[in-house]
Amino acid sequence: MNPAVFLSLPDLRCSLLLLVTWVFTPVTPEITIYFFLCEECRFSQMLHPIFEEASNVIKEEYPNENQVVFARVDCDQHSDIAQRYRISKYPTLKLFRNGMMMKREYRGQRSVKALADYIRQQKSDPIQELHDLAEITTLDRSKRNIIGYFEQKDSENYRVFERVAKILHDDCTFLSAFGAVSKPERYSGDNIVYKPPGHSAPDMVYLGYMTNFDGTFNWIQDKCVPLVREITFENGEELTEEGLPFLILFHMKEDTESLEIFQNEVARQLISEKGTINFLHADCDKFRHPLLHIQKTPADCPVIAIDSFRHMYVFGDFRDVLIPGKLKQFVFDLHSGKLHREFHHGPDPTDTAPGQEVQDVASSPPESSFQKLAPSEYRYTLLRDRDEL
Repeated sequence: MNPAVFLSLPDLRCSLLLLVTWVFTPVTPEITIYFFLCEECRFSQMLHPIFEEASNVIKEEYPNENQVVFARVDCDQHSDIAQRYRISKYPTLKLFRNGMMMKREYRGQRSVKALADYIRQQKSDPIQELHDLAEITTLDRSKRNIIGYFEQKDSENYRVFERVAKILHDDCTFLSAFGAVSKPERYSGDNIVYKPPGHSAPDMVYLGYMTNFDGTFNWIQDKCVPLVREITFENGEELTEEGLPFLILFHMKEDTESLEIFQNEVARQLISEKGTINFLHADCDKFRHPLLHIQKTPADCPVIAIDSFRHMYVFGDFRDVLIPGKLKQFVFDLHSGKLHREFHHGPDPTDTAPGQEVQDVASSPPESSFQKLAPSEYRYTLLRDRDEL
């Protein structure tokens, strides 16, 4: 098998075969980049020669077998594969490592150089080696740091750690130390330590089997991907494509106290809702427009709101977040449709006192603001009905 393969449209059955084979056989390439396309999509047609040329460039640089593979799938002919990988727009470029699909798709510039640079970056070592433990005192503590201490680099423990780092390097900073340098931290053998953001939070040590990839990966992923994530203009498109409504705290950047309160209450009240809604925080200065959308300004922050991708709903007084169950009820009211009904028709009859007259108050909640961060129609052919896949 060539180290870099470009599969043309007539060879699509071959690409399908390779897709299935790579997942279940030991010859899975280290890196595979898939080009999901539709023949009639003009953006797919524009990307085709760029993708092919980039594959040739990478093939020259990485001649070792099974290092990098470029492949493509025609979603019209293979809708089952498109549906399996939740393709909602054309073209989509997804990266696989050793058969595992990476969370983040490629969203960079569509040029030969940019694609080749992206693969080079993916091939680079994601782990910084420490040559003196004193270097730990200079770490950027605003980031999430994962440090592995190993007796030797040529070990199964380190190979698992390296494999996890290649998958999660966008979410955490990975570091390692070996031999005599790491010995003071290996009093009970090789170990992995998580240093959370800030200087006051205590370190956490992985207590599982380091040769168990699933256990090691799940523990590190839990530390690297926070329950409450920050939304920026850079990751907004990615977050909207996850398809979950947003529960957002708008706060001033320096207001870490409100953020900590929000994080604690989300963890306390809403951990069971992790798969139904995205918990986010946003800089009030950067996201002035969504605030104005709900008739708020940075002076009103902190503000909590839900964006359902249809409408935006305001939580009310931020201090109410400390009332047990209040934030949880706000999210439940979204799922039940109560927020939508109340904005259009006034309070639910169940919320009025017996004998109190219920008036149908016509109103309209602000339209979604974050929906505008979804993929641009000038860059993709968007699927209007995902069921058509």
